[in-house]
Amino acid sequence: MAKRISGGMLYSAVQCPHRVFLDATQDDSLRDEPNAFVEMLWEHGLAHEAAMVDEMAASLEDLSQLAGDDKAAATLQAMDAGAELIYSGRIEVDDMVGEPDLLRKTAKGYVPGDIKSGRGLEGGDDDDEGKPKLHYAMQLAHYAHILERIGRGTGKREGFIIDRNGDDIAYDLDLPLWGREKRTSWDRYTELLAEIRGMLSGAHVTRGALASVCGLCHWHTYCSDELGRLDDLTLIPELGRAKRDVMAAAIGSVKALATVNIATFVKGTKTDFKGIGPDSLAKFQERAKLLSTAGAPYLKQAHGLPDTPLEVFFDVETDPMRNLCYLHGYYIVDLEAGKTEYKSFFMRANTPEEEAAAFAESWALLKWAMTRGTVYVYSPYERTTMRALSRKYPEVAKEEEVSELFARPNMVDLYTDVVRKKTEWPVRNHSIKTLAKHLGFAWRDTHPSGAASIEWYHRWVETADAAIAQRILQYNEDDCVATKVLLDGIRKLPVQA
Repeated sequence: MAKRISGGMLYSAVQCPHRVFLDATQDDSLRDEPNAFVEMLWEHGLAHEAAMVDEMAASLEDLSQLAGDDKAAATLQAMDAGAELIYSGRIEVDDMVGEPDLLRKTAKGYVPGDIKSGRGLEGGDDDDEGKPKLHYAMQLAHYAHILERIGRGTGKREGFIIDRNGDDIAYDLDLPLWGREKRTSWDRYTELLAEIRGMLSGAHVTRGALASVCGLCHWHTYCSDELGRLDDLTLIPELGRAKRDVMAAAIGSVKALATVNIATFVKGTKTDFKGIGPDSLAKFQERAKLLSTAGAPYLKQAHGLPDTPLEVFFDVETDPMRNLCYLHGYYIVDLEAGKTEYKSFFMRANTPEEEAAAFAESWALLKWAMTRGTVYVYSPYERTTMRALSRKYPEVAKEEEVSELFARPNMVDLYTDVVRKKTEWPVRNHSIKTLAKHLGFAWRDTHPSGAASIEWYHRWVETADAAIAQRILQYNEDDCVATKVLLDGIRKLPVQA
């Protein structure tokens, strides 16, 4: 029997169509071992779903103990009987199947919904609540499509998400995706559905692409090896799937880009490749040359870094599921005294009071450091996190104070201000892990990553195991030290026009 298209496939296809293709066509034995962080996300999602279901238990028709055809038949019977809210139903038609967490009865039919442990919307600020998440919208569109086909929908393309805060968020699937985009969520869904049908039939063969989400995928090793064999263009930093696809017919590999005369593709202020200007094309070629020849990193212009007697390297660890910042870490280098010190402010209990206390201590140290030297971070994330904390705990620091401090010239985002703008490296990405390792630095942990730290923190909350807390602190310290290693490395790079 041919594999049926599920809501999970639509969810995955938003992040990586190749993952859906590999899931459908490759042997499971080629997959990586389950990622501990991904398993934690799954368990957290199930726990959140169970808590939400408990709150709705009195009004639910619960079909969670059924499976397959029995569940599908029971779902139709429940809808025929006019059940107000169906939990864990199954709907199917032709080559499509869906198991929405909830089916809610309205005067015109049933609306599908999912319970999510993340935020129901993304982006947004004080004046804008944000926009629907595309991967959530694709799942809901799939369920709405099936309901429409079996005559159980409302006549409107819609769904809802119950998010981590218990908020019930409506998704209108006929609205534009975002901004000036004319396509709707439904338009994007129909495109993805056609792509997946092509994959399952063998008519459409996908190709992987190196991206930030790859590290958590169970095809990471398989796909990385495949991309390496193909010398794929997405091995070049910032040259993603979309850019690769518009270039692929003319330039098929990193080596080809390194050696081609790019002037033949330049037409005035544009190139033959939609969305890629002449300057970007030249930048990508330079990176291709470095990758192809294992060349040495260099500065494109003088780094312009401040020279102060005190250097402080700041890194935070956050838990997006609990919406908190559980650790502020500082590596303090007194150049005049020749001393170094690591200081951390760690939440010793999972409470708002502990988070506020850690924020207060961190804020005091940050202000002190800014009066005496230069503070370095590696991404805008520390600024974003401290601003979010100031909104939660304005008694510690006002948001305007945080914004003003991070705007000072002796607050340096080494990634945004220097690495991206002023350097080139013979590497596949510009993460702190990659660049510091290129310079010879080694983390003490065997599997260092921000995602791993979150998983460790969840286990620490459950067990209060001092060894786990120490592992988190050691990882954060290494991140801070790695930023110092990178700073010193950048100072030594030659300037090459």
